[in-house]
Amino acid sequence: LGQSFKNLGVTRSDVVLATKVYSRMGQGRNDVGASRGHIMDAVEASLRRLQTDHIDLYQVHANDTVTPLEETLRALDDLVRQGKVRYVGVSNWQAWRVATALGISARLNLERFNTLQAYYSIAGRDLERELIPLLDAEKMGLMVWSPLAGGLLSGKFNRDNQSPEGSRRSSFDFPIVDKERAWDVIDVLKPIAEAHGCSPARIALAWLLSKPAVTSIIVGAKRLSQLEDNIAAVDIILSEDEIDRLNAVSELPPEYPGWMMDTQGADRLGPVDLWAGKTS
Repeated sequence: LGQSFKNLGVTRSDVVLATKVYSRMGQGRNDVGASRGHIMDAVEASLRRLQTDHIDLYQVHANDTVTPLEETLRALDDLVRQGKVRYVGVSNWQAWRVATALGISARLNLERFNTLQAYYSIAGRDLERELIPLLDAEKMGLMVWSPLAGGLLSGKFNRDNQSPEGSRRSSFDFPIVDKERAWDVIDVLKPIAEAHGCSPARIALAWLLSKPAVTSIIVGAKRLSQLEDNIAAVDIILSEDEIDRLNAVSELPPEYPGWMMDTQGADRLGPVDLWAGKTS
């Protein structure tokens, strides 16, 4: 990637470069995780590979259940103070753990997490229960991975063709999705896509882009045609009726304590849409 910038004459300051730390990079016991040792080793290796002197967004990729949070946060703060990293983020963490980290950063005056990279799609809206309200309250950005649910929303899949030949998801069924709900979503996606003269994938991405919490979407196209189709989602403007139809077919089932908060808050605020942050 770093070499490609040089080959193409791309100015480094015109690029927002994001990478992550956590996954195993060797056989040693310190070659994985979010410890100070691994973070410091990993950032130097990333800077060498990327042929740059700084990373714009450095993210902790997973939940390290062994390393104390304060150790991780102090290491990231040191990298920001050294100028090797501009901003820090986190990926695939629970809301309570992100909130705990933000509290530690505030108490110790350390660099705080600015972003969350997480799975979110119209076929998997679990993020809306706890994480999106947290992001909104703390003014954190959301980078979405697998916005097409591992290709399930690409247009190739439906309830009559659940394992199309040549698709990645046919051999690697990930991320986890409630398939029955997904088929219902695809049934609604397709006519809306036909009305716009585009692919269901483009509508699924446009739905995500309509969500205020979403900062950016990470697409994983194999071919240039797929990339061009995905990028064109920014030009799709869904009508209020289309968004309502997509929201209705994909909505999350009620879960405690959400339904209890709705019930108990009704006489003060009226019925509460907990995930949209609205009252009626």
